[in-house]
Amino acid sequence: MKKQFSILAIVCTLLFGAFASFAQESPATAPATEQTDEAGAAVTDDTEEQSFHQLLKEKFIQGGAPFMWPILITLILGMAISIERIIVLNLATTNTKKLLTQVEDALAKGGVEAAKNVTKNTKGPVASIFTQGLMRASEGVDMVEKSVVSYGGVEMGKLESGLIWISLFISLGPMLGFFGTVVGMVFAFDAIEAAGDISPQVVAGGMKIALITTVGGLIVGMILQVLYNYLVSKIDSLVNAMEDASISLVDLLVKHKMTK
Repeated sequence: MKKQFSILAIVCTLLFGAFASFAQESPATAPATEQTDEAGAAVTDDTEEQSFHQLLKEKFIQGGAPFMWPILITLILGMAISIERIIVLNLATTNTKKLLTQVEDALAKGGVEAAKNVTKNTKGPVASIFTQGLMRASEGVDMVEKSVVSYGGVEMGKLESGLIWISLFISLGPMLGFFGTVVGMVFAFDAIEAAGDISPQVVAGGMKIALITTVGGLIVGMILQVLYNYLVSKIDSLVNAMEDASISLVDLLVKHKMTK
């Protein structure tokens, strides 16, 4: 658990520093070049393309800090938890076939105790379930199966830890974007009321806030949704591996007559 929190803290720090650097209010426009027309007058040419980094900074500033910072923080926290979960789930992946072969060899040579030594020295939820099952081997097949099923639920809960927060940020990002949209529309109508005119120049400011915050919130939702789906598929794969391995363990115990 401490290792997971340290990974999460490091990732949060790195992501926050990276995003804060591009969100600083620095000039985002490309340097203009001067040309002279036929009369010799200086003409400014700002047609140079902006870099993607500069464009992001410019749009972030135009969207307004009160609306864009919550969206950015949502993305940072969601990605930090997602990356931490990806690391943990990949570390939890075990070569099940290899482990079953090692357990079978240990059962044949040294019995249940030798098999327990193998599983205790192997990391991952499959090995943990094997250890629990082997500890109940002397109580019969039924107890082994019950122990494996019960502890399998505990391990599945550990694998799914953190998904609820990612799901929250997937919903929260677009909601914050739509909140900025509504506030931007209110600003636009206030400007129309104050000016008594509905010209594009009057409503452009509020509409820009509305659209930029909407785009920001949707981007957060899309990125985190992809990561969430990857995590769910990874967890499903691990759970299927645990179920198959549990059945194989019971078969091995029966085969080697290690249960009553």
